Amino acid sequence: MTLNRRKFLTQSGQSLAVLPVLKYNAFNNTHSAKNQKPKKLTHGNTIALISPSGAVFNHEPINIAIEALEKFGLKVQVSKFLKSRYGHLAGTDEERAAEVNEMFDNTAIHGIICLRGGSGAARILDKLDYNTIRKNPKVFIGYSDITALQLAIYKKTGLVTFHGPVGLSSWDEFSRSYFTQLLFDNELMEFKNPEKPEHQWVQTENRIRVIHPGTVRGRLIGGNLSVLCGLLGSDYVPGFKGSILFLEEVNEALYRVDRLMSQLYLSGILKDIKGFIFGKCTRCDPDRGYGSLTFDEIIDHYIKPLKIPAFSGSMIGHIQSKFTVPIGVEAELNANKGMFQLVTSALNE
Repeated sequence: MTLNRRKFLTQSGQSLAVLPVLKYNAFNNTHSAKNQKPKKLTHGNTIALISPSGAVFNHEPINIAIEALEKFGLKVQVSKFLKSRYGHLAGTDEERAAEVNEMFDNTAIHGIICLRGGSGAARILDKLDYNTIRKNPKVFIGYSDITALQLAIYKKTGLVTFHGPVGLSSWDEFSRSYFTQLLFDNELMEFKNPEKPEHQWVQTENRIRVIHPGTVRGRLIGGNLSVLCGLLGSDYVPGFKGSILFLEEVNEALYRVDRLMSQLYLSGILKDIKGFIFGKCTRCDPDRGYGSLTFDEIIDHYIKPLKIPAFSGSMIGHIQSKFTVPIGVEAELNANKGMFQLVTSALNE
């Protein structure tokens, strides 16, 4: 630190000390008074394929995504900006915002699925036409960086969105069944990890861990941990009072996971929630150097003192077999069993 910087910090310290701590609800972050539910999908519906975050550099993955969606009996309309590129982004901010606005405004489109996540979705939040989105509720699905769009849309319009597969996801039977049973059949889904194969003596994969026992009801709100934290202090974060918070993460060293969880705690979000679910923290490894806290130790530090029903290991995140989870829908969490179930439907018939 230079002498000038030390002098500046010393002189400014007193004025900085009186500034209020910025909480997540500093901008009146209450959830919409009335949820809006999109209509369920049916065979023959048209679904838009858009890329509001990272770019895709090869054509074959796009073709595979289209073929996979057509397997569900859907027609696919590709965004005119789907193959655009601006650095690592799938087009300029204006192009990516325009494709979201246009697909919501297009009455021939029944649902919207994002091709991939990546980064950059938060750059377009102030360019979205929330009035148009509110007037044209439809299925909107994705995960990872798409969390920014989902939370902003829910905050501004009350529209239920879906944390689930993207166009480039691997559609195994587990992911396919949750996608169809929720979005086509509108079932009151039970979200429970797959059971062990018959040839295994005990469960070795997809295990759940009870952080604190109990059952509770609340609205499901959440998504990617780092993307959520990146929105704190903005006007695009919904209220978490009385909610069940679900999280997932990928490629974050454990010290950064600890930093992000600390940010959630200091913002006041963790004090507002009634239940907690952490899905998968994929490739979240200790950094080089001194010893590291384990993932379980980090989560326990922030969640156990809350004494609310909580568990980890749910099939949510950057994994092949994943749930499709509605954001903004009432659910009941059973931490003892490591599962949760919808109490109200996620869609209109």
